[in-house]
Amino acid sequence: MDNLTIFTEFLLMDVTGSRELQVLQGVLFLVIYLGALTGNLVTVTVIVTDTRLHSPMYFFISNVALIDLCSILVVVPKAVVNSMTGRKTISLTGCAAQIFLYTVFAAVEIALLVVMSYDRYLAICHPLHYGLIITPSLCSQATAGSWASALVYSAIHTGALFRLPFTKTNVIQQYFCDIPQILGISASDVQYSEYVILALCVCIVLICHVFIFISYINMFSTVLKFQSVEARNKAISTCTPQLAIVLLFLTSGSVAVLVPTAKEPSLSNLLTAMFYTMVPPLVNPIIYCLRNREINAALQRMFNRCSQFLFKGFLD
Repeated sequence: MDNLTIFTEFLLMDVTGSRELQVLQGVLFLVIYLGALTGNLVTVTVIVTDTRLHSPMYFFISNVALIDLCSILVVVPKAVVNSMTGRKTISLTGCAAQIFLYTVFAAVEIALLVVMSYDRYLAICHPLHYGLIITPSLCSQATAGSWASALVYSAIHTGALFRLPFTKTNVIQQYFCDIPQILGISASDVQYSEYVILALCVCIVLICHVFIFISYINMFSTVLKFQSVEARNKAISTCTPQLAIVLLFLTSGSVAVLVPTAKEPSLSNLLTAMFYTMVPPLVNPIIYCLRNREINAALQRMFNRCSQFLFKGFLD
């Protein structure tokens, strides 16, 4: 044991050693980050300020937007700073915090997607009972339960991953602390316990997604029976954005789990990681704004108010 080196920091590897390409990567990350930041902040602001959107469905949508905002804050700013300055290091504490927070936000989002699918299922398939079941207190309890379960899972997951010191290597072939990369350089005891935890997690996630898709199948089968074209279109406009978010989350999660762990930095490795860390927070607000009529209308009202305020200020 005296000859073993215990690492207290990690090296985050870049795709290329070229300084110009590193800066270009940092600029790309910054553009994506600012786009995701703007989109999710606008979504939350519109829902909070527009009283017509004060309903359970939009309460959950604003929570998902807030989670997307937080998840990209965990990973991207550090990557941008490293790319711009040429630094590659991240402390052991910083790496553990990054994994803990990112896991929390991912777990909360899964839980909220399940709750949102149940909310839409009741609203479309059992509209008479919707107001009796989906109450403000139930929404708050569901959100609090999602956060509590995610915090417990992430604490167990991160504690198991970092319970033993790292002695193999401190090189991570990624621009952030990716769980498969950390698992690959962990001790064998840690790897065994992590595989058990991850297997249980995959089973729970699969059950959640089966529940979600059964809910949406029932919803769309009910919507197709509507006689009114207007009611059918309104129901579809509220369901399809959420289904698109679920599919995007499932696809990005599958990519994160199924893609083999990279042994050396490559462009494909970079693009794969960007797909499941940056694309969902960037695309989710766009999907809601393009596909949801009520959010579209609320955005137009907000922009009209802002333009009128600016115009009056200019005249004054």
